Amino acid sequence: MKLYLGEPNEKQKLFLMDHHKHVGYGGARGGGKSWALRTKAILLCGKFAGIRVCLVRKTYPELEQNHIVPLKSTLHGIAKYNKSEKQFTFPNGSIIKLQYCRNDTDLENFQGVEFDVIFIDEATNFTEYQLKTIAACCRGVNDFPHRIYYTCNPGGAGHGYIKRIFIDRNYEEGEDPEEYNFTQALVQDNDALMEADPDYLRFLEQLPPKLKKAWLYGDWDIFEGQFFEEFTDNPDHYIDRQWTHVIEPFDIPPGWKIYRSYDFGYSKPFSCAWWAVDYDGRLYRILELYGWTGIPNEGVKWSPDKQFAEIKKVEEQHPYLKGKQINGVADPAIWAADTGESVNDVAVRHHIYFQKGDHQRIAGWMQMHYRMAFDENGIPMMYIFSNCKAFIRTIPLLMYDDTNVEDLDTELEDHVADEARYMCMSRPIKPQLGAKNIKAEDDPLNMRAKRKKSIYVRRG
Repeated sequence: MKLYLGEPNEKQKLFLMDHHKHVGYGGARGGGKSWALRTKAILLCGKFAGIRVCLVRKTYPELEQNHIVPLKSTLHGIAKYNKSEKQFTFPNGSIIKLQYCRNDTDLENFQGVEFDVIFIDEATNFTEYQLKTIAACCRGVNDFPHRIYYTCNPGGAGHGYIKRIFIDRNYEEGEDPEEYNFTQALVQDNDALMEADPDYLRFLEQLPPKLKKAWLYGDWDIFEGQFFEEFTDNPDHYIDRQWTHVIEPFDIPPGWKIYRSYDFGYSKPFSCAWWAVDYDGRLYRILELYGWTGIPNEGVKWSPDKQFAEIKKVEEQHPYLKGKQINGVADPAIWAADTGESVNDVAVRHHIYFQKGDHQRIAGWMQMHYRMAFDENGIPMMYIFSNCKAFIRTIPLLMYDDTNVEDLDTELEDHVADEARYMCMSRPIKPQLGAKNIKAEDDPLNMRAKRKKSIYVRRG
């Protein structure tokens, strides 16, 4: 029996022929991702007798509509579908298992399960933890290929992770760059869609500028739903400090006050930062200490003792902080003493002192927005030194919560944001009169042409 699956376009051919361990595909709407994913799964099952393939989507309705129904139609009379197991079985013993993972609880369905090849559809809808947990099921002692395929668009909970491994190619210890490859596919590459629905391209072209850059052009630096749209780390303006929040470090004048902000974490990251405040009340994030020891969610974590010992060491040795009086502000939760000794008690033992931070979330986010707003000369009330990598990495990736539309999604990596929020609430400001909360195309200094990428600033 012969099975005709259709003709792939040039980008889909690259995806189908890619033999890297981690294969990424997509980057924009309408790139033909779902067809390419299903086709590759079928081809593998036809070629390798007994291979175990898993196809994962965020929710069951998405799984059924985008994959189960099309696969039942394509494989009718070829592979049997077991509804209760959500599994297609081929005559040669190969299987395609379909699973969903709406939240971390659903990861229990992946425990102890082995697959030779895993396909994760719309991968940016999953958190980094979920993606790594699912990918860990790709194993087996056999001669089958062992790969993970990811289809993805900009935006979503996993945006930062997917962007790091496929777009920025910024690899961490244990990640081999030779194992990763990404094929960028745009709607214009999808010949079948262009022929069947030519109006779809016009729809994408008429979207608002920021959404258009993400959905039509696959711009991974700008995507819909960003919580801090105004934040920009444009390196073109490090020198004059205009229209950027990230600047190169400089020596702190002796008269500036120094602050420390802190958000506790053990099973999750902790975040500690040091800020200088100039005579105009402008904040400068000058240093930070962030995260775990070892790989997130694995290995040894920094206990409170370890965290505050390191914080004390930084304050005693770093030239920005040595000999300075430092005012601290922290999450009020560290004063809780459910086990007899609070986190704050541990800090005090290390001669690290805090005041209770104001925990109002919405008011705190507004203070950060006020601080990030540019005045008529392109100067904000908050600067970030370029060595503060955790802030620069995580703040642009935060998104609005689906239900509480004024708050950010707390499932994302928000520890730096929380700690910065406490700092801003300790020195609240009013919205600047005449502040230019503008979009890049309205830039009064006509600096857009000089930039390597467009910046968008949330209207306040």
